[in-house]
Amino acid sequence: MKIIMLGAPGAGKGTQAKQIAAKYQIPHISTGDIFRANIKNGTELGKKAKTYMDQGALVPDELTCDLVMDRIQQDDCKNGFVLDGFPRTIPQAQALDAALKKISQTMDFAIDVDVPDENIVNRMGGRRACLNCGATYHIEFNPTKTEGKCDVCGNETVLRDDDKPETVQKRLSVYHEQTQPLIDYYKNQGILKSVDGTKPMDDVFTDIVAILGE
Repeated sequence: MKIIMLGAPGAGKGTQAKQIAAKYQIPHISTGDIFRANIKNGTELGKKAKTYMDQGALVPDELTCDLVMDRIQQDDCKNGFVLDGFPRTIPQAQALDAALKKISQTMDFAIDVDVPDENIVNRMGGRRACLNCGATYHIEFNPTKTEGKCDVCGNETVLRDDDKPETVQKRLSVYHEQTQPLIDYYKNQGILKSVDGTKPMDDVFTDIVAILGE
């Protein structure tokens, strides 16, 4: 079962991807993890990616696709995988399809976790993070026991720059411009399924399982 997760930043697709991976016992693959693993292991692809990242430049689509293809051809992916954060653009999606075709494979599902922008801005504006230990909270959905203090290490929790409304709006406009066209791309392929991401997380997962099957 080969799945692509789609959705705006903050829609909760990463959380759902992890749950899908756990239930169906398939790897959850994010491009960030792939980059880090290849760089840490000093692979040829990792070295190439690092030269771009060190300059603060985006890793080219072709190289990103090579890294993803390298990962999904490993033994633990033989029963499928969940892609989270790739593809982000139509050229990336086309590169992925072409690379899969070479090994006689295609994606099975593209699942769009659909959440309106307004909900995302409110949702992300409520996030709080501990910069000391990395624990994350939400003032409404997952508050700390003591306001402003991390449950794990007692340090102060903060609203990260990434989660501030003006930053979220910028990220959303990039998403609508670059990534949303993928919705139509996969709809035309007949593999797109949409779920209502405004529901509680467990209900969203139940809807996804109804699409994928038990």
